Amino acid sequence: MKLGLISGSGNHVWPGIANAVPESRQTAFGSVEVVSGHIAGCEVVHIARHGRGHSRLSNHVEHRANMQALVDAGVDTVISTTACGAVDPGVALSSVIVFDDLYFASNRLPDGSLCTFHDRPGVAGRGHWIFDSPFSESLRVPLIEAGRALGLDMRENGCYGHVDGPRFNTRAEIAALAAAGVCAVSQTAGPEAVLAGEAELPFCLVGFVTDYANGVGADAQPVGDLDVRLAESTGVFATLVENAISLLADVEPAGFVYRFDP
Repeated sequence: MKLGLISGSGNHVWPGIANAVPESRQTAFGSVEVVSGHIAGCEVVHIARHGRGHSRLSNHVEHRANMQALVDAGVDTVISTTACGAVDPGVALSSVIVFDDLYFASNRLPDGSLCTFHDRPGVAGRGHWIFDSPFSESLRVPLIEAGRALGLDMRENGCYGHVDGPRFNTRAEIAALAAAGVCAVSQTAGPEAVLAGEAELPFCLVGFVTDYANGVGADAQPVGDLDVRLAESTGVFATLVENAISLLADVEPAGFVYRFDP
């Protein structure tokens, strides 16, 4: 199995990649910096969605280029990680969420265009992504099992809310998301889930709770605490993925794509 990894804020370098080889991959949607290597004997391809030094804010991330680079690299499955703000007050800080649903009502890329690879009429392979859950259950299960074995403070389900950045959300906006059943939010993973679905790649999203969204916690979190948790998330994500790798087998994508021609 060849595993694609996407990481976000605080996780620009994935620790523990053996024989790491950085390279620039050209795609139809732009150039992408990737790092190839091995973790626990598994071949991996890592993309830091914000780039070196967080050069890209959420509104600069080229999601189609990133996903196309993973497809071109021949990955069989993708695990995406994100630092997130809790909307559910019952979710603990520094806990892990293995999401099982998605709130991404705008379905838009950062440039405002619709989030899809199918942007031209008549192109072969165009179709509708049809699914029950947007995240691969056969990929979620190994991550949950690995998290249990590690004794992580973990929520095994939850709705991920994709919000537009780079600003954070108002109390009213967070209240609306809470009413929709959103568990936690961040600014980047919605397009990844959709594009992976269209590419029929098994995809799963894991969140690390760094703060409470506006109006959720009793008190605002100091920025210094946020930085500490971002640093903490790096090791947690790396350990979780490393321990889940041996459990990966027969991973299937979420749903299918109904295509109008081959």
